[in-house]
Amino acid sequence: MNPIMRVIHGLSGTICPPACVASIGNFDGVHLGHQTLVRRLTEQGHRLGLPVALVLFEPQPREFFDQDQSPPRLMRLSEKLTRLAELPVDWVLLLRFDEKLATLAPADFVRRILAERLHVRHLIVGDDFRFGRGRSGDYELLCRLGRLHGFAVSDTESVTVGGIRVSSTRVREALGRGDMAGAATLLGRPYALRGRVVHGDQLGRRLGFPTANIELGRENIPVQGVFAVTMSGISAEPWPGVANIGIRPTVGGHRKAMLETHLFDFAGDLYGRRVEIHLHYKLRDEMRFANLEELKEQIACDAAAARSHFAAG
Repeated sequence: MNPIMRVIHGLSGTICPPACVASIGNFDGVHLGHQTLVRRLTEQGHRLGLPVALVLFEPQPREFFDQDQSPPRLMRLSEKLTRLAELPVDWVLLLRFDEKLATLAPADFVRRILAERLHVRHLIVGDDFRFGRGRSGDYELLCRLGRLHGFAVSDTESVTVGGIRVSSTRVREALGRGDMAGAATLLGRPYALRGRVVHGDQLGRRLGFPTANIELGRENIPVQGVFAVTMSGISAEPWPGVANIGIRPTVGGHRKAMLETHLFDFAGDLYGRRVEIHLHYKLRDEMRFANLEELKEQIACDAAAARSHFAAG
């Protein structure tokens, strides 16, 4: 873990590495492929005696061009930066992706961002990497521009697990079909959501299953349903429980998805705490019930099923 990872916001200002090895991407999920890339960068950095830097865009380019059709993020920006800080990443250049950046010519992109701002000496990207206005810059052009500005370019090697290429898309697909074990294999850890515990309407308490309501801070998430979970950030060890992620159709529904977690045999005040919910196993999809009594009976069944999951190891 690198507790002093520095985040540079934009192209202005004076703080920047004197020289570095770097990569560019979304890094959504910080999965095994991303982790392997950072290890490669770190090895190259050690050989050259240089720090590791990553270039990220906010919003992500696909969100800028087509917000309605862009896939749900695996994690928020704050979660991504927290995960990256757990890796040997020294610098993150966070660029606002807007019309000005989207229309920047490839040569200007390389000169202004990679050469003048980050002082890159070695860049690692995918061989399908596209950049600059209209995605007109390709890997071959990047190599030529790199030679012009004094840095080398190499391509990433695909990381596969069980014959499956690791990618953010593959992780989303696994989550979409409820394959939490498959997603965890690609991520290198169980899929998790982070947020602050906020006050709810106390419905769970009235039904006999008090819940911690987690503020997710976004509308579009890649999972929904009921899960066997653990919560970290409240005790020395992750605490088991059962969670619902969805819009609560039985009690009127919400536009934004909510995360409600019932912790087994827990007593304590969690309001205001920042926690992380790890999703281990999907029990079922979210359902609408005829009345609260049916909902209460189903929650009892879900809690029993989650306890059985953890008991089975």
